Order: sequence, then structure tokens, then C-alpha cells
Amino acid sequence: MELQPGGIIGWIIVGLVAGWLAGKLTGTDRGIVGNLLLGLVGAFVGGFLFSLLGISGSAGLIGSIVVATIGAVIVIAVVRLVTRGR
Repeated sequence: MELQPGGIIGWIIVGLVAGWLAGKLTGTDRGIVGNLLLGLVGAFVGGFLFSLLGISGSAGLIGSIVVATIGAVIVIAVVRLVTRGR
């Protein structure tokens, strides 16, 4: 999946929105910097997973937010599984 939100400002917007949405969906709040980082990592994870599933093409801004949010939710779930005993 090729995420193309457009430039650095586009990636920052995607990261913030995706991180915030993932936080709302999972009941976590990481603050503005945490949401940005979570959203950007989620974009990478989501794009990678969508590519593995054979879903390809250009996503645009809204598609990038959706893919990044899905990836960020997966990242949160994995982190919770790994840190559950701590």
C-alpha cells in the first residue's frame, strides 16, 4: 500500500489524527507527541500489513489515515500483550 498524504505536513497530520483515533478506539491517551509517533509507526505497520494482504494502490490523505489508524491499533494491542505482566 502506497501512503501518499503529501509532504511532511501531511505525514504529521496523518500521524496525529491516526494516533488520536487509535487512542480513542483503544481507550489510551499518549499525549500529542505520543499520538504523533504512534500514528507514524501505525502508518508503517498498516502499510506493510496491507501490502502483505495484497491490497495495493495509492491511499491519499483519508486512506492514509485509515491505514495508519488500523496499524496504530495493532501496535497498541501488541504493546499491551508484551507488557501485560509488568
